[in-house]
Amino acid sequence: MKKINKLLLGIGVLGLICSSCTTKEEDLGSSNINISTPVLNETDKWLRDNYTTPYNIEVSYKWGPGKVDLNRYLHPPKIENVRPAMEAIKAVWVEPYSQLGGENFIKNIAPREILLVGGQNINPGGATSVLGLAESGMRIVFFEVDNQDYKNKDQLIQFIGTIQHEYIHILNQRIPFDEIAYRNITPSDYTGQWFEISDAEARELGFISAYARANEHEDFAEMINAMLSSNKADYDAKVNGITSTKAKEDIRKKEAIVVKYYKDNFNIDLYELQELVAKNVDEFTK
Repeated sequence: MKKINKLLLGIGVLGLICSSCTTKEEDLGSSNINISTPVLNETDKWLRDNYTTPYNIEVSYKWGPGKVDLNRYLHPPKIENVRPAMEAIKAVWVEPYSQLGGENFIKNIAPREILLVGGQNINPGGATSVLGLAESGMRIVFFEVDNQDYKNKDQLIQFIGTIQHEYIHILNQRIPFDEIAYRNITPSDYTGQWFEISDAEARELGFISAYARANEHEDFAEMINAMLSSNKADYDAKVNGITSTKAKEDIRKKEAIVVKYYKDNFNIDLYELQELVAKNVDEFTK
């Protein structure tokens, strides 16, 4: 009997609860949550139409703490320098790869974010500075955006060299190259003190630039960057000007490896890409 009384009491309470469900709902009033669409300026609209929509790349230039190392006194670029920088990148990097690799090449293999920084990123000690960074293949950072004259050919080549170099690391993450075979061409001259000699001196050791001596990954990227920084005639003149026969042969061996890497893995003729980039540089700086 005791158990039955408890059961009936439970049913009664349940009935009271259910009966309250049929009462008229109270008016809770209007919501205080405001959802608004961000207001886009003309630069934002251009970035959306030329990068976000066609290539799924976000271009960040209005960033706050957490995006960069603020201990290095870095700051966002001036808004008037954003579109010229991204127009240059589109002409010299996006369009040549899209033309030879297909319209979806950059969309399929690309950083998901390009971050623009106005000032110079100087390393401790002041001997070197960082022109760009690739972060886990998802973000490429450009420094010194406020310091560029994009109609100056030498400055443009150096600026675009940031993404030409860093993009190779992204490609290598997708499809690795034969690191051992590449490193064994010049195994004894890689060093963390790469900045102690000039590019010309590095070429006499079998490296296309001083930075190429940092390790085989940077060497691989620097080889391609060097090829995409001039037309074939000018590049050949630089290599043929090396006085050391062995160094010249070593660089040509490295060149053969990077050319084969592009052809075998992406069906892109690196020499054709080289000429197309050089053509676009000339047209952009007219």
